[in-house]
Amino acid sequence: MKALTWHGKRDVRVEEVPDPRIEEPTDAIVRITSTAICGSDLHLYEVLGPFLKPGDVLGHEPMGIVEEVGSGVTRLKPGDRVVVPFNIACGSCWMCERQLYAQCETTQVTAEGKGAALFGYTSLYGSVPGGQAEYLRVPHAQFGPVKVPETGADERYLYLSDILPTAWQAVKYADTPPGGTLAVFGLGPVGQFCARIGRHLGAGRVIGLDLVPERLEMARRHGIEVLDVAQLDDVPGALIDLVDGRGPDAVIDAVGMESHGSTSGRIAQAAAGLLPDRLAQPMIDKVGVDRLVVLKAALKAVRRGGTVSISGVYGGEVDPLPLMEMFDRGVQLRMGQCHVRRWTDEILPLLAADDDPLGVEDLRTHRLPLGDAPKAYEMFQKKEDGCVKVVLAP
Repeated sequence: MKALTWHGKRDVRVEEVPDPRIEEPTDAIVRITSTAICGSDLHLYEVLGPFLKPGDVLGHEPMGIVEEVGSGVTRLKPGDRVVVPFNIACGSCWMCERQLYAQCETTQVTAEGKGAALFGYTSLYGSVPGGQAEYLRVPHAQFGPVKVPETGADERYLYLSDILPTAWQAVKYADTPPGGTLAVFGLGPVGQFCARIGRHLGAGRVIGLDLVPERLEMARRHGIEVLDVAQLDDVPGALIDLVDGRGPDAVIDAVGMESHGSTSGRIAQAAAGLLPDRLAQPMIDKVGVDRLVVLKAALKAVRRGGTVSISGVYGGEVDPLPLMEMFDRGVQLRMGQCHVRRWTDEILPLLAADDDPLGVEDLRTHRLPLGDAPKAYEMFQKKEDGCVKVVLAP
């Protein structure tokens, strides 16, 4: 089959790789009909390369048609249309019983001190072949895949794999009081959904912040108030002034480790990327730093006693935070990998609704064949051609 494989920094290639096969009774084989590029994939394209090896298959936002199931899978059958969550969970361990699926004890990558295994996401998370491919082996298919209706465009359901439940969890964690104000830093795909979900779940005011014109315009047409951070000298101060001189009740950081404007963090990440893997891996794992300009702005902008919810991916171990100010102002923090299956039953009815209340059909800006994936990665990273979200068709 054809699949997108990693070969080095900013070097991904579509190649022929062996077809997946059933290896365990709880496996399924899914023929992929659509698979998206996630902002987290760009971390692999850039800073997390030391934890990949040439030929690793990327991608963790897939959906398709079940082709084959193992003897232990009774809830799925060939022909079922499914979305595959990015994290792999058994559904029955101690953590899964508490709906902490991103911490599944059956698939935890304990050798690396990490949580549940992920599709297409480095040795830190199990080196499981990903879904930017024609076919995908899905472990623990007795629990993970989400069956979706047979009709409707793939884009109605595809985002259940990651970014839609990730945004849903971020908004739930933000815990904006009814009628209160929610600010969302970063209007990439997850941030777009955070803003829309915030309104849907009862925030009286949602403010989105970004510096990319196409992202700002997309948010505007969904009724989101926007701020262009490129036009602001003091982003936290502007937000505080805008919201009663007090600041938003809740703030979501939907950006993560590679935010703009963090010169020292960018230099440190680039330096680590120049080292041989055997040196870069322990450096990133033990003394890694992130670009923290967005997180620090979120912490300073939220009102006293408010909540900062982090959905953007961070990987640093020695990141400096303004703890005195956070403590004094009583800021609450919530964060973590999304527990996808915890939220899918809540979200799915909204996707089947004719009025598309979350606007899922207005996110994808580019649909390209899998063979164009290398070009798509470059375009997405450089934010060219108005690119907000890319969907690949194997």
